[in-house]
Amino acid sequence: MKELFAVFGNPVHHSKSPLMHNLAFQTLGYEGCYTRWLLENGEELRETFFALGFKGINITVPHKEHAFEAADIVEDFAAEVRAVNTLVLKNGNLYGYNTDAPGFYRALTQLGEVKTALIMGAGGTARALSLFLRGKGIDIEVVNRSAGRLEWFEKEGFVCHTWEGFEAKRHDAVINTTSAGLTDDALPMPKELLDKAMGQASYAVDVIYGKETPFLKEAKKLGLPHFDGSEMLLQQGIIAFDYFTDHCFDLETIEKAMRPFSHL
Repeated sequence: MKELFAVFGNPVHHSKSPLMHNLAFQTLGYEGCYTRWLLENGEELRETFFALGFKGINITVPHKEHAFEAADIVEDFAAEVRAVNTLVLKNGNLYGYNTDAPGFYRALTQLGEVKTALIMGAGGTARALSLFLRGKGIDIEVVNRSAGRLEWFEKEGFVCHTWEGFEAKRHDAVINTTSAGLTDDALPMPKELLDKAMGQASYAVDVIYGKETPFLKEAKKLGLPHFDGSEMLLQQGIIAFDYFTDHCFDLETIEKAMRPFSHL
C-alpha cells in the first residue's frame, strides 16, 4: 500500500510539488503518492492530516505557523523561527521541519557570492530565511508594510524598516518572501521604494515560482538579473523528500530524480 503525501495551502492549485515528488517516487521505486490539498482554515491542519491518513505533508502559504502549532516535536531551527513547512508522522507523533531556508540557501549558492540581502515581508518564510542566511554570514535587513510583524525580527537583532521612512541602500540580493503577485498584480512594496532598492542590487529573487510576478517584471525593466522560486522549490523538496522517506536515499540521488521536473 502506498504511503500518502500532500502539500497543504491556500491557494494550492498552482503547486508543482506533486509533480516533483511523484516523479522521484516513480524514479526511485518508492511506494508513495503525493497530491494537493486546499486547506482554508489552518487551525484544522492537524485534524485534516490524521483524518486523511497522510504520512507526511509540505505546507505552503499561509499555514506554516499553523503547522508549527500542529507539530508534536519540532527540529531546533524550525522551533527558532516558529515556522514549519514539512510534517512527517513517526511513531504516532508529528515531526516538524523547515526545509525552506536550507533549500533556499542551496539555491542561492548557485547564483554567486552574497554578503548582504534585503528581505521583503515578515512572515514565516522571512523569519526562516533571515536566521538561516545570517547563520551563513550574510548581513540581513528586513522591510515590511507594518511594524507589528517586525517585532520578532527586532528582538532577534535584525535591522528592520517599515515602508514609511524606508531609505534604500545597496544589497547584493533583494528577496521577496511575500505573496504579492501570486494571484494578483501587486508589488511587495510601493513601486518607488522597490525601484530604489532594486536599482542598487546585484539581483532579485522571488520565492514565488511558475509565473513572472510584477516584482520580477520590475527587475526585468531595470535590467537586473532575477530568479524565481523554482530552484528553491526543488532544493527544499529534495530535503523534504529525504525526511518523507526516512533517509533512504542520499541528497544527490534525490536531486537527480527530481531535477527533470524543472524542465516539465
